[in-house]
Amino acid sequence: MPPMTSRTLKSIIYTPLTWSTLHHHDISRMSLFICLMLFSSLSCLFWYSFLNQTLHLQKRPPDVPQRNISILLWHWPFGRSYSLAGDKCLEMYNISHCHLTDNTSDFPTADVVVFHHQEISHGLSSLPLHLHRPASQHWVWMSLEPPVNNANLAQFDGLFNWTMSYRRDADIPIPYGKTIPGGEEHIFKVPANHSCLVSWVVSSYKPEQARSSFYQSLKKYIPIKVYGRWTKEMLSDKKLLPTIANCLFYLSFENSEARDYISEKLWRNAFQAGVVPVVLGPSRATYEALAPPGSFIHVSDFNSTASLAAYLKLVAADRKKYEGYFQWHRTHAIKTYTEWRERLCQICVKYPNLTAKQIYQDLEGWVSS
Repeated sequence: MPPMTSRTLKSIIYTPLTWSTLHHHDISRMSLFICLMLFSSLSCLFWYSFLNQTLHLQKRPPDVPQRNISILLWHWPFGRSYSLAGDKCLEMYNISHCHLTDNTSDFPTADVVVFHHQEISHGLSSLPLHLHRPASQHWVWMSLEPPVNNANLAQFDGLFNWTMSYRRDADIPIPYGKTIPGGEEHIFKVPANHSCLVSWVVSSYKPEQARSSFYQSLKKYIPIKVYGRWTKEMLSDKKLLPTIANCLFYLSFENSEARDYISEKLWRNAFQAGVVPVVLGPSRATYEALAPPGSFIHVSDFNSTASLAAYLKLVAADRKKYEGYFQWHRTHAIKTYTEWRERLCQICVKYPNLTAKQIYQDLEGWVSS
C-alpha cells in the first residue's frame, strides 16, 4: 500500500464522503486513519483515568484507627458512685472511643483527669500533686454549682486546663437541660383540673436570698403550697412530679442569680411535671436563649409581686391563655441531664476541639465572670 501523504489525508477529510467519489485504496486508508484516531483517544482516556486514580490514592490519608480517650474521675461527686464496667459511653450514650475509669492507679496513663470542686475545696479529696503528671495529661475542674457555692478557688490557679460547668462558655458545657427541635406527634394535653394555684419545693431556705424575699412578698397576694426540707413536708422522687402537677404554676426560683445558671428547678420540676414555670434566676434573655419559646413567666416582667400575682390569677382564669404556654410542645422538646456518666462522656465529644495548651491561671476570675 502506498504511503499516506498529507495531500491524500486532506482529500479524505475534505472530499464529500460518497461511495462514488472514493476509490478502494482510499477507503482502506480512511479506515486505517479512523482506527488510529480511536486507538489514540482510548489510550488517552485510559492513562487519564489511571493517573487520576493514582494521584487520588496518594492524596488520601491512610486509615488510622481512632484511639480511645481515657477519662479518669478522681472522686465521685458527693460520694455517690456508679458502675463504670464495660464501655459505658458506647452502651448508654452511643459515644465511641471513650473509656471511663475511677481507678486512681490509672493516673499515669489517663488522657484526662476530672476533679469535682465540692470534694477538693472542702478537703474531702486531695489533688495528686505528689504524683508525676504526664505532659500530655489534661485536668478538668468540674462544678454544677453557682459561683457563690464554689469556695477556695484561688488555691487551684495554674493547675486546670479545662472547665466543665453548666455555663455555655465552659470548655465542656454540661447544662441541667437543653431545648431541642422537634415537637410531639400528638397534641400536648393540658390537664383540666388542678387542686392549687402555685407550688414551690425548697430544701435550703436562706432569708438573705432573693428568692426567699420574693416568696415572702408574693404569698401575701396568692396562696403558695410549699414542700421540701424547709417545711418538713418532704417529697420522694416518685411523688415529686405528680405533686407539682396538681398546681397550675411552679416557682422555678434559683438559689442564685448567676450567669446561665438554670437548674433542674426548671428542666425537671416544671417542664417534666407539665406546669407553667415562674422563673427567677438569670436574665430573661438567658431564659429565651435556653428554654423553649413562650414556655415561662419571668418575674422581671412585673414591677411588683402584686402585679405578678394578678397576672397569675388572670392566666389561671383563661384556659386558652394558660394553654398558650404549652404551644412549644408542637415545635420543641427538652432533654435533661442527670447522669454523671453521661456528663463525663461529653468530654470525648468535645476532646478533638479543645485547646491543648490552655491553663487557667485565674480560675476564680473565670467562675465569677
